[in-house]
Amino acid sequence: MPRLLRYRELDLTAWDACVGSAREGLPYACSWWLHATAGRWDALVEVEAGTGRYLAVWPLPVKWRPWGRQVYQPPFTQQLGAYSLADEAGKQARIALLVIDKLTPRYTQFYAQLNDANGLPTSSPLPRNAGKPLVLLQRRQTYHLLLEAPYETLRAAYAADYRRRLRQQESASVPLTAAETADVEPLLQLFQQTKGSEAGLEPRHYEKLRLLALALRQRNLLEVYEVRQPATGELMAGALFVHYRQRLIYLFAAASSEGKKVAAPSVLVDAVIRRHAGTPGLILDFEGSMIPSIARFFANFGATPVSYAAISFTQRPWYLQWMR
Repeated sequence: MPRLLRYRELDLTAWDACVGSAREGLPYACSWWLHATAGRWDALVEVEAGTGRYLAVWPLPVKWRPWGRQVYQPPFTQQLGAYSLADEAGKQARIALLVIDKLTPRYTQFYAQLNDANGLPTSSPLPRNAGKPLVLLQRRQTYHLLLEAPYETLRAAYAADYRRRLRQQESASVPLTAAETADVEPLLQLFQQTKGSEAGLEPRHYEKLRLLALALRQRNLLEVYEVRQPATGELMAGALFVHYRQRLIYLFAAASSEGKKVAAPSVLVDAVIRRHAGTPGLILDFEGSMIPSIARFFANFGATPVSYAAISFTQRPWYLQWMR
């Protein structure tokens, strides 16, 4: 059975060996990713007796609050949940039971997004024992596009309007083009100017993203693309992708109002699809969205929805538990 460990008790070498070979194939639970976005974390860990090898891990980033300890979902970290070396039947049911039996006594607030391999809730809320808080399960959604087909086949599956706008750009006297860059700062500045306040990002969030981008660059996992206005060099759209194992993750993006008018984000995504088309097993993971307009943008490239779960509970701190 998994044990709940504090950060100081974790063997990070064993941790990364487990996540790096896990069937989930996602980077979010890597120790270097969590160091950049969360700092420290608790975890449920299943350890192999005799070898100390980690068979499964579930990272639980924690904040300290006056009313108790709170598990939260770090920024730029869409899916955590359980990462396992084995394809275990009934994992979702065990996760639910572990939350009730091991986690509810330890945390006053809890919110965690599982990964798309952990299975989906069959009911919400979960049944609870006396004295336990109500545990809620929510279905969330991302979009995936399998890139192993030739580019021409992938492009034929775009929405007709997207194909038309791309043809217009390609036939222009000076068409927009996407280029790869090593610098993330222009993208961050564009986001701050266009969506930063609406998204609620503060300076500390941008610092976390810079740390994460550096960690990705050091491991050759980062791809950053830009679309600039040909005459002026003005940045019209940009996006940061993470290429980890069989996933190409659309992690962060921004576009100017003028860029949106001339379909610069579509030009950028099309260029990335063109570059990676024909790669066996590679999935373009658009990382969302629960916002209908953004979901339509992803779906118009032929991507299909993939569901994952979020799990949460809130309980009163010990000094208020006498109240009814």
